[in-house]
Formats: sequence, structure tokens, C-alpha cells
Amino acid sequence: MLIPNQNTPRWIIFLIDLLICSLSFAAAYLVRFEFHPPANEIDLALTFFPIFLVVRAMSFYLGKTYAGIIRYTSTQDAQRIFTTLLGGTILFAIANQLRFHLVDGRFFIPYSIVVIEFLATLFVMIASRISVKVVYLELKSPMKSKSNVAIFGAGEAALITKRAIDRDSQSGTNVVAFFDDDKKRSGKKIEGTSIYHSSKLEEFFSQGKVDQMIISVQNLEASRKSELIDLALAYDVKVLNVPPVRRWINGELSLRQIREIRIEDLLGRSAIKIDNPEVRKMVEGKRVLVTGAAGSIGSELARQLTGYHPAQLILFDQAESPLYELELELKAGGVAESCEFVIGDVRQRQRVQRLMEAFKPEIVFHAAAYKHVPLMEENPSESILANVLGTRNVADCAVSFGVGRFVLISTDKAVNPTSVMGASKRVAEMYCQSLDGTTDCAFITTRFGNVLGSNGSVIPLFKRQIEQGGPITVTHAEVTRYFMTIPEAVELVLEAGTMGRGGEIFLFDMGDSVNIYDLAKKMIRLSGLELDRDIEIRITGLRPGEKLYEELLAKEEGTISTHHPKILKAKVRPQSWEHIRSEVNELIGLFDGQDNTSLVRKLKQIVPEYKSRNSSFDQLDVEVVKKKE
Repeated sequence: MLIPNQNTPRWIIFLIDLLICSLSFAAAYLVRFEFHPPANEIDLALTFFPIFLVVRAMSFYLGKTYAGIIRYTSTQDAQRIFTTLLGGTILFAIANQLRFHLVDGRFFIPYSIVVIEFLATLFVMIASRISVKVVYLELKSPMKSKSNVAIFGAGEAALITKRAIDRDSQSGTNVVAFFDDDKKRSGKKIEGTSIYHSSKLEEFFSQGKVDQMIISVQNLEASRKSELIDLALAYDVKVLNVPPVRRWINGELSLRQIREIRIEDLLGRSAIKIDNPEVRKMVEGKRVLVTGAAGSIGSELARQLTGYHPAQLILFDQAESPLYELELELKAGGVAESCEFVIGDVRQRQRVQRLMEAFKPEIVFHAAAYKHVPLMEENPSESILANVLGTRNVADCAVSFGVGRFVLISTDKAVNPTSVMGASKRVAEMYCQSLDGTTDCAFITTRFGNVLGSNGSVIPLFKRQIEQGGPITVTHAEVTRYFMTIPEAVELVLEAGTMGRGGEIFLFDMGDSVNIYDLAKKMIRLSGLELDRDIEIRITGLRPGEKLYEELLAKEEGTISTHHPKILKAKVRPQSWEHIRSEVNELIGLFDGQDNTSLVRKLKQIVPEYKSRNSSFDQLDVEVVKKKE
């Protein structure tokens, strides 16, 4: 059925509104006098009617009641009609009082007529507009072609979500129910739609009453959200999520902003938030250096540090294009005035010395490192150069130039390492620990797991593989990983910088580890696909240096609680500065021959818990054991 797209001219709507109030005026007299008004009342009505019509016309003109598009009538339109009519009715009441007290002791119009006319006009004007809207929406998107939607949550956000759906005539969706965990809300209604307890969800899903579910609750626990989504996916119900209020455009939610659930929303742990005024005290007015500033962690450090108003923020990285993109981003955000963007390599000691000499940083966040495990297994020398030599250069220069705090960003792969990358990061930890106490600089280490959305992380890889039609590649059916968001990781780094006194290793209570195979299956379901019919998961086998399970603590390490319940401090064995310096110098001295076997052999001697998962280096484990014996 064809529906005219042209809007009704405003002057026609204006005349229709005048006709409505005129008929309401007549109806009020008929109702007031039981359909037999006396002749004198009719004469009074005819005398007052022109005044009535002028007042209503003027109020409609000033209130712009005719300006809205009828088929998109909203609560704001209804409020405008109410206030406009009320203003005119108040004028009638004032006119009555003036005539009664100042002229002849009579009213222009009985108050009962004023009240009845106001109510009748208000009802008909609003009801007519809503009727037009309902008819239009039904003709535009018939119920038979609509998708039935359930909204989880029955609060303000749920109401706003429903109205966003109702406003979009092209949505093809129909809100059939609200669900909420609060039993007190069960049995009530929101704009005519019933609220049910969440225990009824499965019944609705199993009976096919719901095609989509929109989660409107803003601060829903991650574990609860995961339960809801698992239930919906079990019945092939599509799940959507209302974004945080801060992302709504001009404070108003639109249907297009309601997005599909991302796998990042399903990792079973609520985000850890840190609000520590000590961070501002540490950073504000200080000169701060971030190495590896163009990377995932370094760039987020830059974003968060600018909010604490450092006197100068030196952002140092060898990656030209990513650093340039960060510069553009910070400039666009109006926070780049205090920033210095410096190209350079932490492996070049003279470059690091020149950097320290020029800017004299008071705080250093050392994020520069190579992190990809399989690639570093193939290039051990580069891993050791970046992660060990680079750290030694920055740490030594920090001591030489009077840096007050040095925060090393490490990884859970440094715990009982099975890869060159993990072992090289463990040596970096040991070097920084050994330096602490020999200088006034406080050396602090942070250790955490995989970061969501970081360069090369598993979730973007799975997304690309799904888009390409598969297969999704998983190294092992039982492989598990810990996950955290980039902002969480950086909050830990900043918190550690304030909490640490020197020599500590801080780590997060990251909740439960995530099975990567299950993660892949869930991503397939969220994409609307079916495992083994639309896309397959292929087991490829653990890669060289890769662990089946990741650890945040070595076996000999315990933890000490801190003032934050989610942050722990590892009990680590002390490191001798003379011994570690000698060992690291010997390791670096092996680079002349570019002999990877010699480098890895020495790495195993420095980090005895390093047990290689790379067949190229298996024999070295035996050699190290024999040497100890």
C-alpha cells in the first residue's frame, strides 16, 4: 500500500485544531446543560465565541502546536499541546475574574464550561495525533512483518529504548515485553507493555515469542549479562545492547546506536575501576616519559595521562605512522599542548641518553617491547635486544638522570616462561628489581594478561576469520587465557605507579581465565552463524613457545593484598644487582655472533624456570640442567 510521503501543510493542521476546540466548546455547553441549554446561555456563548476563538488561535500560533509532524508525534508534542491549552484556559479564568470584580459581577463563560472544553480539546487533539501515528506506523510496517523484541530492564533506560524503537518507523520491530530481575516490577506496565520477571525469559524464548532481546541495563554485571546472552543464543534469539549514556548523541538515544553484543562484553568479569586521587598528585605538573607510546598500552597511557595535566608528556616510539596517528588524535582532542612526540629506538643507548638529557623526565612508564610469542621464537635476538637491552638502556638512563619513578609494563608470559618473549620479559623484571635499592629511583613492575583489542590479539583475528568465511584457527581445544581491557590495564599501571615504593610486582585479580575454543564458538553464534554448518573451527596445535594455560604467579611466589581488593602484590625473590648486571651484560655481549642458540642458552641460565616449548631449543634445557649438576 502506497503511503504519501508529503507532510500535511501546517495551515491545515492549524484549522483542524481550531475546529476541534470549536466543537469541544459546543459539546461543553451541551454536556453542561444536559443537551438543553437555556436561550440566555446560548446568547452568552455566541457572544463569547469569537473571543474564545481568537484566544485559542493566538495560543496555538504562539505554542506552535501545528508545527510538529503528526505521524511522528512524541511526548514532547503532547506536553506542548497541554501547556498551550492550559495557557489559554488560564486567560479565560482571568477574564472571568476581571469582569466579575470590575464590570458587572457576571462571568463571560461558566467555569464548568471552561474546564469541560479544556479537557475535551486536550483529549481530542492528542488522541487524534496518536491515532494518525499508529495508523501510519502500521501501514508502513505491518505487524506481520515486524520482529518481536523483548527489553531486559524496566528502568529509565528501558523506557528510552522503547521510545527510540517507536520513533523509527523503518525499524520493523515491536516491543512485546519488558523483563527485569526485580520481582517488585513484575505485573506492572510501561506505556502499555507488560513487565515480567526474568525467570519468564526462557518461556518466551522457547515459545518463539521473541526474535530479539535488547539489554538496556547500564551497569549489569558481566556474569549476569553472559548468562542472559547464553540463554538467548541457545534459542537463536539475537541480542543487542544499549550503549552507555555518554555515547548518546546530544543526550538522546537513537535506534541505530543500539548495537549488537560484542564478544568483549561476554568475558565474565565486571570492569575494574580505580579512582585514586594519588594518581593526579603523582602526575600533575610533572615531566612524564612513555616509551612504546604508539602501542596499545602506550597510547592509552598517553590518553589517560593527559587527563592528569602533566607539565610535559614525552611520547617516545620507533613506529613513525602509529605515533603520527596518536599525535593527530591528541590534537583533535585538544590535549596535545603538553605533549612531545619523539621518534627513537630504546635499543639505541645514545638516543635514550639524549632523550633523557633533553627532557629530564621525573616519571617513566616503560611500555616499549616486542610481544608476539611465535614471531619472537623465530627471532630470539630481536626479542632480547628490545626487551632486555631496551629495558636496560631506559632503566640505566633513568638512574643517571634522576628519574623518581620507573614503571615497567610486563606480562603474565614472564611467569614460568615457555617462550623467548616471556623469558626476555622476566629478565627485564629481574633487572629492574635488582636496580631498586641501589638508587633513589623507585622501580615498579606491573604484570597482566592479554589485552582486549590490542594489536594482534585473538578477538580481532577471529573477527577477520569469520568475515572471510572461516575457518577459525584455535591452537588447542583446552587453551585458556586471561583477558582485560586496555583502559583497565592502564589504570593498573597508573595505580602501581602511586602504590609502589620500589621493587614490587603488581598484578590484577583478573577473575576466571577464558577458554579460547569456547570463545570462538560464542563469536560464531553472535555472528548469526552455526558451527560446522556455516563455519568451522580448526585446531592447529600449540605454536612454538606457547602455553596451554597462563599464570600470573610463579610457583614460589605468593601474594600480598593491597588497599585495592582487585590488586595484588607478588612475593618475589630479591635480585642481586651485581649478579644480574653481570648476567645481563654477558647476555648482551653474545650479540656479536648473532648466535640464537647461545643467546637462548644464556637466557635459560638467567631464568632457570624457563622451559622451552620450541623444538629448536629443547636440547638446551638438558644442557642447563647438566651444568647445574
